[in-house]
Amino acid sequence: MTRVVVFDLDDTLYLERDFVRSGFAAVGRWLSAHYDISEFEAHAWDLFLAGRRGDVFDRALPQLGLDSQPALIRRLVRVYREHLPTIGLEPAAADLLAALSGRCRLALLTDGYHDTQQRKIAALGLAERCRPIVCTDQWGRAHWKPSPRGFLHLQQALGASPERCIYIGDNPAKDFRAPKALGWATLRVRHPLGEHARAAPATPLDEADATVSSLAEVTIADLLGLDG
Repeated sequence: MTRVVVFDLDDTLYLERDFVRSGFAAVGRWLSAHYDISEFEAHAWDLFLAGRRGDVFDRALPQLGLDSQPALIRRLVRVYREHLPTIGLEPAAADLLAALSGRCRLALLTDGYHDTQQRKIAALGLAERCRPIVCTDQWGRAHWKPSPRGFLHLQQALGASPERCIYIGDNPAKDFRAPKALGWATLRVRHPLGEHARAAPATPLDEADATVSSLAEVTIADLLGLDG
């Protein structure tokens, strides 16, 4: 039976910080057009690099002389989520996808807001590389990982036995518990610039079977079990 290799998206096939920077640039353009101010991207990016998460807009706007009113924040969040991102596959990810093409089934399973994730997928050209593609938000947030629903859906859609499936992700808080419970193999990408690179698994159930710092470390033989 053909192997099934299922990839996570953010910080697995591309760096999520690239999407963040792209989103900040889009918000900066919107603010420039509507408020005639500049430098939002630079301020927001500095805050992000300093470790701010979740309140970057609230903190950046006062630096530019704007009140962080809830209505304005909501509008900027929409601009951020709905922009067409300027992102690219990590070179090692592009190489691995190309090497695996035709040798196994490739699929994608990702959390996140559905429309945002679809824009990322389009920007990365993944529809031509991975089939099927599952955005768990299509079933609602309750079915985001670590829910097993997406994994079961792919397993059934591809008619694959669990021992032939592997999930490659980055976040020990949600990526590995469900597929491991189903009998899949798991691999964690711990890219130094990844958002969850320093996160430790809460329990052994949340730990991947193996860990790499880059997909460049993954050999086709090991991944597909071609060495025996």
